[in-house]
Amino acid sequence: MDLLALADFTLVARHGGFGRAARAAGRPKATLSRRVAELEAALALRLFERGGRTLKLTEEGRTLYERAGHLLAELEQTAAAIAAGGEKPRGRLRISAPLLFSQTAMGKIAAGFALSYPEVRLEVTTEDRPVDMIEEGFDLVIRVNPDPDDNLVGRIFLRDRLLAVASPRLPRPEGNRPAPAVVRSAGDRQPWTLKTQDGRSTLAIEPALAVSSLIMARDAVRAGVGAGRLPLSLVSHDLADGSLVAWGDIDAPDITLWTLYPSRRLLSARVSAFLAYLKQAFPAGTPDELAAFVGRS
Repeated sequence: MDLLALADFTLVARHGGFGRAARAAGRPKATLSRRVAELEAALALRLFERGGRTLKLTEEGRTLYERAGHLLAELEQTAAAIAAGGEKPRGRLRISAPLLFSQTAMGKIAAGFALSYPEVRLEVTTEDRPVDMIEEGFDLVIRVNPDPDDNLVGRIFLRDRLLAVASPRLPRPEGNRPAPAVVRSAGDRQPWTLKTQDGRSTLAIEPALAVSSLIMARDAVRAGVGAGRLPLSLVSHDLADGSLVAWGDIDAPDITLWTLYPSRRLLSARVSAFLAYLKQAFPAGTPDELAAFVGRS
């Protein structure tokens, strides 16, 4: 028997009609009608008496509803217990994580999680491209400022912000003179809008070096090649010891790191445990917490 069709049947029976059930569940009425018809065909039974404006359970339909309702409720309670951690985390957990976070923090996180949950086989793939979680078999995806996706549930676990930083040996240009800059693309010549205690200002730039990695950019900025736009968490220790200085905050939205997964309900114990581990590692989700976790590199 198709359990999904059975669940749709109990939904319609509970609400007393396809229209009301569709509105309550946010599902197409036609889909519910088709699924119930398929269930009736599979059982060779009529479960509803359909009138012009009424829908009534047949005797067989009422018997099935009363018995199936209890079974489905028990299944839902069991799944909720698993999602809440009632089941010991075990099995395979596949995670996709972005490059910079993987390079700076994910190794330490993965190692700590593996030691805490030895029955979980953790697999981490590093990539910045969008992935199809269902098609590619990922249980959890970590992404920076992801686009909205109605098929995924997400939560922010870390925030960061961009700063314009430079070596103290590199003087900030005066007036409209451009500053040498380490950029991510050779064609990037857009001025930077900075926020300081004195207000907003515009900094013209002249690309001195183009690199594809933020860690490479930080190392080049440390060497004095030019100024760079870098996350606070990546340069926090450099600012603290004076090896880099901040010219101001970049006037841009915060960087947000999200965990994404297919459904809020019925989370596996493995995913729930990993989400809890991230929360333990970054309880407030601030750039300083990430910088402290990563340490100086």
